[in-house]
Amino acid sequence: MIDSAALAAAAQASAAPAADADAPVQTDSARALAEAGAADAHAGADAVAADGAQAPHDAPSLDYAVAQVDPTAGATAPPAEPAAASADPRTDAERDFDALYGNPQQEYNPVADPTLPAPANVPGGYDPWEKYNRKMHRFNNAVDRSVAKPLARAYTKVVPRPLRLGVSNFFNNLGQPVSMVNALLQGKPKQAAQSLGRFALNTTLGIGGIFDPATAAKLPNRSEDFGQTLGVWGWKRSRYFELPFFGPRTVRDAFGAVGDAPLSPLRRIERDRIRIGLQGLQLVDIRAQLLPLDNLREGAEDEYALVRDSWMQRRDYQIFGDRLEKNGETQLPDYLQDDSNPSVPANAMPVMPTDGAGVR
Repeated sequence: MIDSAALAAAAQASAAPAADADAPVQTDSARALAEAGAADAHAGADAVAADGAQAPHDAPSLDYAVAQVDPTAGATAPPAEPAAASADPRTDAERDFDALYGNPQQEYNPVADPTLPAPANVPGGYDPWEKYNRKMHRFNNAVDRSVAKPLARAYTKVVPRPLRLGVSNFFNNLGQPVSMVNALLQGKPKQAAQSLGRFALNTTLGIGGIFDPATAAKLPNRSEDFGQTLGVWGWKRSRYFELPFFGPRTVRDAFGAVGDAPLSPLRRIERDRIRIGLQGLQLVDIRAQLLPLDNLREGAEDEYALVRDSWMQRRDYQIFGDRLEKNGETQLPDYLQDDSNPSVPANAMPVMPTDGAGVR
């Protein structure tokens, strides 16, 4: 009877040198172990070690076979990539380049640049009558496109610029008495004296205000009206109100225009033909001065909101600008701080509630 134990020992004894001599045998055994499963491989290894049939130098061969079954066994896991690097969309070459030469886009952020001035902080428009105002704004725009704007363009083409400047100076000079009285009412005696000096100098040496020698004499041109006076007296917030034909106002400024009317020299002219003719010329002159702003208005997404907010911001600056300048604050860009930015004064309004029966 053939001894099966002896045959198994002889087979193992002949297989051991063959495994040492030829590496592919280990690969074949690894493939067999992979098919049988890692658990069977460990069980077989324990059985061989218990029987003592395999020499100690064969242990590495078994480890190699097990490694072929589970490639991750005994291997060191690669270090985890930092979260910042994994979120960085740049390539390795771009990161190396930025490490050597820097990345200007990351180094400079204009939004967070501490050297830039603080953003303007201006109050929003108070417009509870927006539905009415938008309808009136569309009406005024229709009148402007069909009448006022064509007249202003024709005026600028026909009348030379020196003559147009003389017309603007003339009407500006007529507003100095109103500015003088309101400066006094606001507690600004120095400014009131300057307005009086401008009126006297331009009326005499400036030939009725056509020329402006007062500016050369360092007398500043500051426009004041009763609407500003009401704001200084405490009526700080007033709802936006667009008048037909005459555009942006607030309720406060509408009352202010009524208060300025009796002080307006142009309104004291009794002959309607002369007074209305001069008022029409003043309206055309004001619209001609606004022509450079048309492109800005036409390019706006919401032209009504642009006109409303810019007008009210400028109006707030006219009322409270002196306090801002004393505190070293500036809340508006230069084009809104410009006091020569025209608006329709009480002089140019043909009909006012204060017009008496003697004006005809």
